[in-house]
Amino acid sequence: MPFSQGLAGHSDADVLAHAIADALLGAMGWGDLGVWFPDDDVRWKNADSLVFLARIAARLHEEGWAVWQVDATLLAERPKLAPYRAAMRARLAQALDVDEAMVSVKATTTEGMGFVGRAEGIAALAVALVGRIK
Repeated sequence: MPFSQGLAGHSDADVLAHAIADALLGAMGWGDLGVWFPDDDVRWKNADSLVFLARIAARLHEEGWAVWQVDATLLAERPKLAPYRAAMRARLAQALDVDEAMVSVKATTTEGMGFVGRAEGIAALAVALVGRIK
């Protein structure tokens, strides 16, 4: 998604993918993104966050679990999400190895309040439903 300022982070700073990764890890009781992909590990410097999702999804499958549903919300004043929503859902679903119908991506603003409202950053929230397959 084109954004003139970019975001700062150890990996690619994809806050939506990070929120989904943390939701999946939390659903499994496996800690958080920093435990799996620590920011003091040079292997993850500028890493593609979709790789994080793919690795977590693969581990879920190895353990006999599947991603059943992901619901994510991006909080940002800009850019507007609508033109990118379908492509984002497709890329997230591909990384998670699930049907696009299992991935919901929404956006909202904070109506000018806080760091998000001042367009100083972007935040994301996500929930994930996982289920046993074995």
